[in-house]
Amino acid sequence: MSKRKHRKRSRRDLAAKPSGRRAALIAAAVVLAVGIFAAVLLLRGERGGTITPAASSAAQGTPPAAVAVAASSGFRTLNGRWLRPDGGYILEVRAVGAGGKMDAVYLNPRPIHVARAEATSEGATLKVFVELRAPGYPGSTYTLTYDPKRDQLEGVYFQAALRQSFDVVFVRMK
Repeated sequence: MSKRKHRKRSRRDLAAKPSGRRAALIAAAVVLAVGIFAAVLLLRGERGGTITPAASSAAQGTPPAAVAVAASSGFRTLNGRWLRPDGGYILEVRAVGAGGKMDAVYLNPRPIHVARAEATSEGATLKVFVELRAPGYPGSTYTLTYDPKRDQLEGVYFQAALRQSFDVVFVRMK
């Protein structure tokens, strides 16, 4: 009688089998899908549960692309140089994205770092928020509303270093 040697199968032998490769591929796909799902949940959590224009438009039956185009065309009104007559300060709005993120520069008369600038619309009302971060401006902010009849930005300037608020107006420079 011949004795057959029983050899233990190695991982390589198991992986070489088509069913082993298939199982590994399925496992990798599941891990990838779970990772993507977790990333989506985390990104939604970072927005703080706010309702975006796209989400509100979906609830109202308006296509999200239409809301983005409408917002960006309304935001174009804000583009330009705005002068604060009481001090000669200039807010230059170079562009406003569909999401409201603004490319803005603040001059006094030299540039002051703009940490954050964004536009929002509440119905027909356009609002602007600008945060400055520089020596002498540690988190000073402008909270403004666009007045289409006067073609000016009106609102409040919060001077963080002094912890005081001032009513301000910016007029469009021609």
